[in-house]
Amino acid sequence: MPASSESGSYDAVIIGAGVIGAAIGMEMARAGYKTLNVDALPAAGYGPTSNSCAIIRVHYSTLDGTAMAYDGYFDWRDWPGTLGVEDERGHAIFHHCGCLIMKTEQNKGLAGVLKHVEALDIPHEHWDAERIRQAIPGYDLKTFWPARRMEDPDFGTPNGGAIGGGVFFPTAGYISDPQLASHNLQRAAEAAGGAFLFNRKVVEIPVENGRVQGVVLDDGTRIAAPIVVNVAGPHSSQINRLAGAAADMRITTKPLRQEVVHLDSPEGLNFEKDGIVVSDSDIACYIRPETGNHILVGSEDPECDPREVVDPDDYNRDLTDQAVTQAYRYAQRLPKVPVSQSPKGVVDLYDVTEDWIPIYDRSCIDGFYMAIGTSGNQFKNAGVAGRLMTALIGYVEGGGDQDAQPLAFKLKHLERTIDTATFSRRREINPDSSFSVLG
Repeated sequence: MPASSESGSYDAVIIGAGVIGAAIGMEMARAGYKTLNVDALPAAGYGPTSNSCAIIRVHYSTLDGTAMAYDGYFDWRDWPGTLGVEDERGHAIFHHCGCLIMKTEQNKGLAGVLKHVEALDIPHEHWDAERIRQAIPGYDLKTFWPARRMEDPDFGTPNGGAIGGGVFFPTAGYISDPQLASHNLQRAAEAAGGAFLFNRKVVEIPVENGRVQGVVLDDGTRIAAPIVVNVAGPHSSQINRLAGAAADMRITTKPLRQEVVHLDSPEGLNFEKDGIVVSDSDIACYIRPETGNHILVGSEDPECDPREVVDPDDYNRDLTDQAVTQAYRYAQRLPKVPVSQSPKGVVDLYDVTEDWIPIYDRSCIDGFYMAIGTSGNQFKNAGVAGRLMTALIGYVEGGGDQDAQPLAFKLKHLERTIDTATFSRRREINPDSSFSVLG
């Protein structure tokens, strides 16, 4: 049960108001907690969430990850119903276009993915090469692996093979305005009694007798709360250090710089209207349609691409030749796509763990919880993460031992529970992970 509140204090302070933080605020407020989301930025979803590709997909490298994503799909399919409130800015739109994953040597013909989706009865279709070309006219299905950078003399040289097919998931698509989705969650949280405070940075997290006491802000304001939730995205490791919460963590987080390039659709192809989300490990790219008849192209993190750990407050926000490389990799698949040497796109940060699977857990400090390592592949799971963290916090605050007997969390839309030990801060690195943005 929520702790009783004094005037000027809260049951829980949630550090961060990106899509995950706002969803946790909504679900905790609905459960009866007096919550306050604090964010250093001017509004909900203004950090990395605003530049998220916001792809809604149901395929993951682990069974629990897959189940979580499929549960989340139902939140987005009826987004107004999930929120239950109006927003003066309108509701974010789920573009329900589907997602195609290429069967490649690198993903072992999707054997692992298929095992999970079949266990969960997730709808999917096997597409052959002809069906792929019908869906995306002009596609070249020659194989090019290993992925290379454009300065490699062998860049763009086919290796003699061909993509034979893929798996299409109709239960997929994307959100074109992820910042609006976060604002929607803020409004839903506020309707349930939650509060939000922007343009304020947490600079201290007092702890007494092993228990968190609340937070101190950069203007000197002290906010009392027996529960603090770290949902600070790329700043998550800094927040953990403020609380002294990293002492027993086997899995940690770090901020990685990422680029996504925006391409114009080739002449004669309306990718905004007719395009689909595609994951293609042969060229190490994922793509999705974008408003304005554009195509977004991100990297699936092959060995040749840099993994640049940066200071989240001081990093290069300009596109580099990495964006051009991604554009040319996709041009291997769709040769008519125009590529500029001065491309458009976005640069932002992922907050990732060693195995690219998030941490949803308590910490070694009583009352201090973590929903971190989520950037890059957890946008789609925001609602599920909100429910999971609310249940986990209730379990621990009620006397449950999350480390010895982890919560079995019941999903909302599926007749299934997931083992929250999957997301423990003390787990071993999960060898089943893709070790990439795919999760």
